[in-house]
Amino acid sequence: MPVWQGWLPVLVLPPLTCLAARGLPQWALMWLLAVSIYAGLKWLTWRRTPSPGTSIARHMAYLLAWPGLDARAFLAETSDAVVRPSLGEWVFAAGKLLAGLVCFYLAHRIIPSGYDLLLGWTGMIGVVFALHFGLFHLLSCFWRSRGVAAAPLMDWPIASRSLTEFWGRRWNTAFRDLAHRFLFLPFAHALGPRWGLLAGFLFSGLVHDAVISLPAGGGFGGPTLYFVIQPLGMLLQRSPTGRAIGLARGWSGWLVTALVLTLPAGLLFHPPFVRNIVLPFMSALGAH
Repeated sequence: MPVWQGWLPVLVLPPLTCLAARGLPQWALMWLLAVSIYAGLKWLTWRRTPSPGTSIARHMAYLLAWPGLDARAFLAETSDAVVRPSLGEWVFAAGKLLAGLVCFYLAHRIIPSGYDLLLGWTGMIGVVFALHFGLFHLLSCFWRSRGVAAAPLMDWPIASRSLTEFWGRRWNTAFRDLAHRFLFLPFAHALGPRWGLLAGFLFSGLVHDAVISLPAGGGFGGPTLYFVIQPLGMLLQRSPTGRAIGLARGWSGWLVTALVLTLPAGLLFHPPFVRNIVLPFMSALGAH
């Protein structure tokens, strides 16, 4: 199968979305761009994963009712490795959804007026908890209860003791699956693993710039720079010096990982995004 096959929607849908969304609020353009890029990536994974024996219902479920991007696992009709969710896991997932909604809607009651950036960041944290940690976990529970291989997309990222562990195993495994299959492996095969690693993060940075900076009308390059810093930190932790002084293990590894992830976070979610997208979105939903 040609390497380019399936990429057309990823390239075409975002510019078409920008044209169709003229006149809409900036926050609406942000969500539409995010959905269009995600739809293109979802199509890419589905198009490049032939599953002739899989039912049409399962194909439709993958395309429309599961946020993950591991088509091979989800489309497999039988899987003995599926871990069925316990009642406690269902409750935990629902609790995270509720906590995210509370954070989103009650932040303005706790944070004094004038602290707009803090309010916006709190609202963003609420959205992440409600969607990525809450709703998507509930969907994972639902599909696994039906015997479908749909592992949670988040796996306690706060416990990561290295950047490799964070980005490779614990944070948003949907994008990890896609980047590893369609970017890291081809580039690593052609140019070596370091270039494969950089290609995956560079693509992620460009995607985030398109979704974050373009609708906000500012902060261009910040998200891409953030995602360039991450593989550099990974290479440092993996280096002989990094290993010798414990930059990727134990509490020192956890601390270095947390610093590399959080200190440049203002590049990713920059002030124009918070002021022009997040706060108006919160106002539109009655949370500001």
